[in-house]
This record gives sequence, structure tokens and C-alpha cells, in this order.
Amino acid sequence: MSAEFDPVRIGIVSVSDRASAGVYADQGLPALKDWLSRALRNPLTFEERLIPDEQAGISAALVELVDAGCCLVLTTGGTGPALRDVTPEATLAVAHKEMPGFGEQMRQISLRFVPTAILSRQVAVIRGQSLILNLPGQPRAIAETLEGLKNAAGESTVPGIFAAVPYCIDLIGGPCLETRDEVCKAFRPKNAVRAPT
Repeated sequence: MSAEFDPVRIGIVSVSDRASAGVYADQGLPALKDWLSRALRNPLTFEERLIPDEQAGISAALVELVDAGCCLVLTTGGTGPALRDVTPEATLAVAHKEMPGFGEQMRQISLRFVPTAILSRQVAVIRGQSLILNLPGQPRAIAETLEGLKNAAGESTVPGIFAAVPYCIDLIGGPCLETRDEVCKAFRPKNAVRAPT
């Protein structure tokens, strides 16, 4: 069934000093893989990285993943105000274009739950033909920001950021991402709906 959809290579990066050192098990990579596997109908290949909070190393991993053909790269962790939190700086350092709307929407979603969401510094950028998104560090927050918020009837009340990701990737020349509407309905203008190649 999935053969009719474009294959997609996605980079996922968990930034954590302690998880990368084996102090505790990383939760970011499994959370990203789980949500993306549920949300996308495309055949997926994941390129995974678990790395410490080092700006040069994060930037290098992002460049490596983009160069490896990942049309989408998602990071988790390292976006707060603590001295070791440098994921946004590492991401901006490799950017060709900034996409501020993604970070704005992530903070709007998180503010529904905690006032400290204003301390989050997630950014989104384009490098070449790849979209790079910084996500929160907690698995529940990852799902909330990607998927958005729904009411008891399952209807969307606050759009998640992933609804805009497939069209963004269309615009930068990437593969056609097809979502499962029950998880996250992608939005494309009527004149921009693509058929899978």
C-alpha cells in the first residue's frame, strides 16, 4: 500500500548530555519515531543521532543529515535558557532561511499548559532543500506541538505545526509527504495539492 507514496528520509536528533553519556535512556528519539510513523503514510527511513549539548557537534550533525538526503530534520532538547542549551544557536548557524512561524506556534501550544513555555527558544530553518525543526524535549510536548490540540470529539482546536510541514517541503522541492488525517491533517492550498510521484 505504501508503494504509491514517495519514500522519505527523516533525520531525528536528540540533544542531551546525560542521555548521550548513558546516564539515562533517551526518550526523544523513540517519541519522534513513534509520532512520525503514526502520522505519515510514506515509507520512512530514519537517520538517528543522540548527541551532547555541544554547539559545533549539533551543527555538524544537522549538516550531515541534510547532506545525506533528509528532507526533514527534527531535533529534541537543548532549547531552554540554561547555559548548556545551544540547539537553537547550532541550528541558526547552518540556516539558509529562518521560518519563525513554527517556533511561534509551538510556544502558543505549550502556553496552554505551562507559563514557562515562553522560556522555550525553538526555531525552524531551511537549509538547501531541507526543513529543520527544533522541538521540545519531553515526549508529550513533542506530540502536542506536532499534532496540535483536539477537543473531546477529536476535532482540532489548535493546529499543530506539522499541518504546515508537507506544503513547506513541497515549496522547497522535497518529496510529497502524505499524512494520516486522523493523526494530523496536512494543509495544502487547493491549487497546490500534489499527486505522489
